[in-house]
Amino acid sequence: MFPRRISRWFSAETGMVLREESGRPVSGGCIHEAWLVDRMNGGTIFFKCNDASRLPLLEAEKSGLEQIADSRTLRVPRPLALGLVEDRSVLALEGLELGGRPSSNSHERLAEGLAAMHDCPSINGRFGAVSDNFIGATLQQNGWSASWADFYISHRLEPQFRLAVARGRRFPEEARLLSSVHTHLSALPIRPSLLHGDLWGGNAGFLGDGEPVVFDPACYFGDRETDIAFTRLFGGFDPSFYRRYRELSSPPETVREPIYNLYHLLNHYHLFGGSYGDQAARTMRGILTVLG
Repeated sequence: MFPRRISRWFSAETGMVLREESGRPVSGGCIHEAWLVDRMNGGTIFFKCNDASRLPLLEAEKSGLEQIADSRTLRVPRPLALGLVEDRSVLALEGLELGGRPSSNSHERLAEGLAAMHDCPSINGRFGAVSDNFIGATLQQNGWSASWADFYISHRLEPQFRLAVARGRRFPEEARLLSSVHTHLSALPIRPSLLHGDLWGGNAGFLGDGEPVVFDPACYFGDRETDIAFTRLFGGFDPSFYRRYRELSSPPETVREPIYNLYHLLNHYHLFGGSYGDQAARTMRGILTVLG
């Protein structure tokens, strides 16, 4: 049964009353415990719960969802309450019934919303974000930089290489790769775009009417190609998504895809180990073959 203390806290925060007996555990990814609970007057609430020490992850998630919502480009679950309930950190979100059967038009709508989000400029013309957040359970360092090349090297790749060393793996090509990537990115006319930051099939869905929804963001301002690259890493979206996105946005530059997915491969190695380290090493060799 859904914890009564969390139900009471939520009602005090929002004025909404829950049917506690309706609470059912659901999948919330590999980090948080998750519940769906019905409201007395209709609708459902989605709760993410974890140890008190995990509150910063939920704070960052709430901030990212609000940032996307404020952009008025893509639907997200609306955050309703966040806080500590005794020894638990809790984020309550609008419960959305995902699982609709998406059509080509649904995927095109996702592309249109993402392209519009990518057109949202940063508040100061720089790359980064006001505060750090998380990519999965890994701290994602932000801050601001006038240079995308500087930001991507110092705030994305270098921290991941340090985490790999802490896990016991060194990549001999690291220094050469960082230099080559910095030179390549420095030569490109990249402007900062509002990014989802962790966009793949598991972090997007569709309502019954086909409206796209995105969630679990890791927002910051960077090269829009990072979002597109990551959508392809674990299977990709429907071809209609990419076709429509390219009609609205810049043409693809395929050499950037492995450069940006290297960040996620290194992070997966840090989180899960296994073959991700070997996949990262192969990706590095492929990048160096192209860039020299």
